[in-house]
Amino acid sequence: MIEKEQLHQFCATFVAERIARIQKNIADIQTSLTSETKSSAGDKHETGRAMLQLEREKLGQQLAEAEKMKQVLSKVPKESNTAVVGLGSWVVTSKTDYFLAISAGEYKAHDKTMYCISAATPIAKILFGKQIGDTVIFNGQEIKIIAIK
Repeated sequence: MIEKEQLHQFCATFVAERIARIQKNIADIQTSLTSETKSSAGDKHETGRAMLQLEREKLGQQLAEAEKMKQVLSKVPKESNTAVVGLGSWVVTSKTDYFLAISAGEYKAHDKTMYCISAATPIAKILFGKQIGDTVIFNGQEIKIIAIK
């Protein structure tokens, strides 16, 4: 049986791995920038440096987003069973299950698949504030809320 703690841990691992991967890429670019020696092809060298700096800036933005995800996850209650869908809810629907925390993708365990999604996703916006037994329409499909864990 899947526990809510497992979903939270899955999301935490997802964020930690993403941050580590981005930091490694930034370090690799930094190494490339500092170790690159000026060649006789000056313009080519400058273009290469500019491209690396652009890539470093892009990675910096990705790192900031990942850190934001980590902050959101830290605010997700691990133990909350409420009658209303909110942040940290595990929503069992007639179509699929959703864990409303961060966008960490698909989680599979015990022949069950669920999706870890952020509050900003379209389906989460529709589910927020709903209760067991409520029906919502998403992408033209009727989805009934069966349980909130």
